[in-house]
Amino acid sequence: MLTILPKLISCTAIAVISSCFVPLTSWAADDAAQIRAIVDTAVRPVMAEYDVPGMAVAVTINNQSWFFNYGVASRENATAISENTLFEIGSVSKTFAAILATYAQAQGVLSLDDHPGKYLPQLKNSAIDQASLLHLGTYCAGGLPLQVPDEISNMQQMMAYFQNWKPDAAPGAVRRYSNPSIGLFGHIAALAMKSDFASVAESVLFPQLGLQHTYVRVPDSAQANYAWGYNKANKAIRVTPDVFDVEAYGVKSSSADMIHFVRENIEPAQLAGPMRRAVEATHVGYFEVGAMVQGLGWEQYPYPVTLERLLEGNSQSMLMEANPTRPLRAPREPVKPTLFNKTGSTAGFGSYVLFVPEKKIGIVMLANRSYPIPARVKAAYAILQQLAPIVR
Repeated sequence: MLTILPKLISCTAIAVISSCFVPLTSWAADDAAQIRAIVDTAVRPVMAEYDVPGMAVAVTINNQSWFFNYGVASRENATAISENTLFEIGSVSKTFAAILATYAQAQGVLSLDDHPGKYLPQLKNSAIDQASLLHLGTYCAGGLPLQVPDEISNMQQMMAYFQNWKPDAAPGAVRRYSNPSIGLFGHIAALAMKSDFASVAESVLFPQLGLQHTYVRVPDSAQANYAWGYNKANKAIRVTPDVFDVEAYGVKSSSADMIHFVRENIEPAQLAGPMRRAVEATHVGYFEVGAMVQGLGWEQYPYPVTLERLLEGNSQSMLMEANPTRPLRAPREPVKPTLFNKTGSTAGFGSYVLFVPEKKIGIVMLANRSYPIPARVKAAYAILQQLAPIVR
């Protein structure tokens, strides 16, 4: 049995969390109380500082999972958070767009080397058609913006935008994080599967991944589990439909389903044929961008990784600016060991997922407020420091 040092429990400020934790050299697989103390120490100060109404945290170690639930899913109804509470996972949805594309490739109906005009003839010979699907999926098409422009409200207008778009750089030269980029990527993947994204995700993708409570369109039967998000004015809100919302940030899921998804990413061999190859393909790195390697959906870091490097890779400049890339000479399996991560936000929700396959450890943090990304990274890193010691 491990002993939590008093020093750990006394550290309450997020600014000092990472320095308070001393890496453990072993852990007791059945010691839920010990793991809870570690998670509590990392999570509770963040919730207090940023007035987060509720949070669901899940941890997996060596194919075992633990769930830690805090606060409420609805302040109005005082509904308690559970591992079955549905959260908007925001841009973590992009990992599902990536898997749908690699699944379509595994099925032989799409190639990442294809260009948009193959699937959308109205885009043939346009500037966007110079980019490959791989460029779209890694935000390297040439400088597409972060958001779909406000004046666009339907797919016809979206296609007209792409027809007239002028790139800032050649495909593959810069990475600029972009919902239109991943949105077009996911849209084309669904077209290759002869469907729309929401339908193929809910009928093929989620069932084959064993996700029983993950949705694009939350059905009436699951509405009672759907949390309310809270914006800066503390108004209860949920995401509203928009062009490419489902591909870029529209998935709703629970911590139980998301930690199951993480475990499949840690050990894809448990999946059948094409889906196994699809998940494995999202672990390939294509472009070095500052502190991290960009793959499809996931962002990668050699492990162990410093907190400073993880914060740099999840920084505001990575989110808002065009950053030069260094294309890897050939698509490569990650340099082992590797940490994979992805953040996500909607107006009322904030999420963070990370995992290290070689350590067989993963962390899911889902909240019904979009609190700052650095706070998410620091809290998850503090938990990781305790549960899988980092060589500094």
